[in-house]
Amino acid sequence: MTPAPRGARVRVPPPLIFLAGWLAGWALHRRLPFDIDGGGAGRTQIALGALLVPGGLLLMGWAIATLLLSRTTLQPHGVVRQVVTTGPYRLSRNPIYLADAAIYVGAALLLNYAWPLLLLPLVLTVLTSVVVSREEQYLRETFGDVYDAYARRVRRWI
Repeated sequence: MTPAPRGARVRVPPPLIFLAGWLAGWALHRRLPFDIDGGGAGRTQIALGALLVPGGLLLMGWAIATLLLSRTTLQPHGVVRQVVTTGPYRLSRNPIYLADAAIYVGAALLLNYAWPLLLLPLVLTVLTSVVVSREEQYLRETFGDVYDAYARRVRRWI
C-alpha cells in the first residue's frame, strides 16, 4: 500500500492537550490547593518526579530521532511514509505520548500538585479520542495488514 495523500486529520496538537490538562490542574491548585502529600513532597515523590521528567524527555528524544531516521513525519496530521517499528516503537505504538505523560506526572510529583494527576485520565481520554483513534484509523487505511500486524504485536501504550 502507498501512503494516502492526506494525514490523520488531527486538529489539536497533542502537546496542547497535555498542557491544557496540566494548566487546568495548576489553576485548580491555585484556587483550591490540593497537595499529593500534605506535609510537602517527600523524598520518594521527589525522586520519582526527578526520574520521570528527564526519562520522559529522553524517551521523547529517542522517539523523535527514530522517526527522523525513518524519514517519516513527526506531525500527527502529516503524511506517514511507513510504519515505524524500531527504537521505542518496538515497545509502544505511542512513545511520544507516553513521554508526554511521564513528563506531566513527573512535574506534578515534583511540585506536589494532586490536581494534574486527577485530571490525567481525562487528558488521556481526550488524547485517545481526538488524536490516537484518528492516527490509528489513518494508519490502518494507509498500511492495512502491515499496520494491523504491528498493532497486534505492540501495545498502544506499554
